[in-house]
Amino acid sequence: MTDCNSTEEPPITRKSPIAAAAVGASLALAAAAALSFAAPAGAATTGSAASSAAGPVAASSAKALSGSKPSWATSSADKGAAPAAARQTVRVYLAGRDASGLAAYAQAVSTPGSTSYQHFLAPAQVQARYGASAQQVAAVQKWLKKSGLTLGQTTEHYIEATGTPAAIDAAFHTSLHRYSLKGTLHTAPASQASVPASVAGAVLGVTGLSDLKPTAQPSYTSATADASASGTTKGTTTGDGTFPTAATCSAYWGQKLVGDVGPATYNKNTPYDECSMYPSQLRKAYGVTASGLTGKGATVAIVDAFGSSTMESDADTYAVNHGDKPFKPGQYTEDVDPSQWEYVDECGGADGWAPEEALDVEMVHGMAPDANVVYVGANSCTDDDLLSALSTIVDKHLADVVSNSWGEIMHTTDGMDITASEIAAYNQIFEEGAIEGIGFDFSAGDCGDSSPLSAATGANCQTDTARAQANWPDSSIWATSVGGTALGLRDSSGSYGFETDMGTHRSTLTADGSAWSPMPAPFYFGGGGGTSEDFAEPWYQRGTVPNSLSHTLMTGETTATAHRVTPDIAMNGDLYTSVLVGISDGDPYSEAGYGGTSVSAPEFSGIQADAIQADHGRAIGFANPEIYSKSGSPAYRDVIDQRAASGNPNPLDSVMDYGNGKVRLVTFGQDSSLNAVRGYDDATGVGSPTEAYLRSFR
Repeated sequence: MTDCNSTEEPPITRKSPIAAAAVGASLALAAAAALSFAAPAGAATTGSAASSAAGPVAASSAKALSGSKPSWATSSADKGAAPAAARQTVRVYLAGRDASGLAAYAQAVSTPGSTSYQHFLAPAQVQARYGASAQQVAAVQKWLKKSGLTLGQTTEHYIEATGTPAAIDAAFHTSLHRYSLKGTLHTAPASQASVPASVAGAVLGVTGLSDLKPTAQPSYTSATADASASGTTKGTTTGDGTFPTAATCSAYWGQKLVGDVGPATYNKNTPYDECSMYPSQLRKAYGVTASGLTGKGATVAIVDAFGSSTMESDADTYAVNHGDKPFKPGQYTEDVDPSQWEYVDECGGADGWAPEEALDVEMVHGMAPDANVVYVGANSCTDDDLLSALSTIVDKHLADVVSNSWGEIMHTTDGMDITASEIAAYNQIFEEGAIEGIGFDFSAGDCGDSSPLSAATGANCQTDTARAQANWPDSSIWATSVGGTALGLRDSSGSYGFETDMGTHRSTLTADGSAWSPMPAPFYFGGGGGTSEDFAEPWYQRGTVPNSLSHTLMTGETTATAHRVTPDIAMNGDLYTSVLVGISDGDPYSEAGYGGTSVSAPEFSGIQADAIQADHGRAIGFANPEIYSKSGSPAYRDVIDQRAASGNPNPLDSVMDYGNGKVRLVTFGQDSSLNAVRGYDDATGVGSPTEAYLRSFR
């Protein structure tokens, strides 16, 4: 192994080469076994001279494609071979010429104290050192054509190919059959597929062998999902012991108390919930205002599916409405191609994703008003299309930080699990980004521990969850998992009051106004997190994450091997400490409250843009090693369960009054099985950032 200082080409040191020309590097090979996705242990190395050679094509044996036969493809559901004339498109991801070197340098360049720390490379350098060689590409193309497949799009990352079931069978040593699933026929391999030894070393993984694809979902919920009417009109009590008919909220925590109005609550001093927040309040609460930073010189990319037709104008209107400046000419750009959109119905369409896009853009711009913002709209919510959007950012080095407010569970009851091929493809894009100085922030989800128990009553849960689990992609060891908190303001300007973990239980006022139902209140909303059963503990979590978490899976099983735990960091995202979002997208412009770790992720991406400005424009890159190196310092507030910390026997609760009898009783700090305790925890990570976090980059 070579020393960390060894390089064949001069690196670009620290300063991130925004908009550098060149094609990005390809993906590196990752093992199919779940725990083998962990980062290399010990000191990382760069690629050696062999890294620049053509690289291996053949391997000693065939490569099995783990997860290629979905669990729903059962013998009882088998309806026979797929029609001979059918056509299916697969995507073969390319491994590149130095998989271990790619992962090792990604670790070295990201870790404080390494001699290669922040010695970032340009996209062309990454491609030359780690990307797929011409020999590898040619070998894969030859194999696919020889099998009878017709080649489609070829990029530095993958080769698409289309053909009949017979051609698919010949290429991947399996047989495509049709299976009955919920009354509909779908195609999948009848046995686990594999790649022949002749190209096994050149292939990272394969997607598309099944005609059903996992899809990501945005991590937000709006006030309209909680009640058919919402607003922030300030009402007063009626004087007859009932709740106000006008929507009522507090300008800050505890401003207006419910008192004896309505049925008995847990606590007589229960306040009306806070009005939805706006960026200047968040900037003050998290120390951005005091720091004087605005994100100038940094660029944040945002990835969602599809694209709103009015995003820039909506963001400008929103900013002006709340005392901020609109985007300057050229400060906001988009990479969206509606002619290429697919799976529109399955993904909820552009209308379904427009609130997420508005939330992300407006929060990034709000937390870093002078940062450049690039919106990259994936052509669908499938993993292949989301990966293409991410790779566009890496290939062209469009940004320093990438905000992603979407995700999915890994283990389902219906066989729509994330496969090893998809995991490997994501991880290697993240590794490439790390080497270029790009960090990827992902929301941790809104269903707490994502267990069936939480999903039964949660507002933003996948109901096909098989068990308690950490989500994806935020559980990747190469992603920053951003969890959620509930933020209480001390005054209307945004002075910090307190935070507790994002976990709310909710009851509804009965129609006659006499009681709360159900009681006790069930889980409704909670920040995602937990111990991943799929990935070993990364190097940066050692010494910070307690063994009681890293060695205990969410099923309760204890393991000898330490595992990855999420989230890494957290910021405000609770639905009942929501933020205002402005949107039109063809309709009249309006604003409403939104919550979720979809709020937390772009907030933190904006914070990272501010941190880049603090460090004179030097890129941070993959942030987790830096984040954990500051654990326990004033850089973070240690977010804990406020009720447990104070010893108060009464829950921390509030009343959300939407008006006209639509009233909710909400209890905070109860995030399913996740617990916010002192030090690192699986509800809020290392805590929430402070002004000291930003100062630490100066």
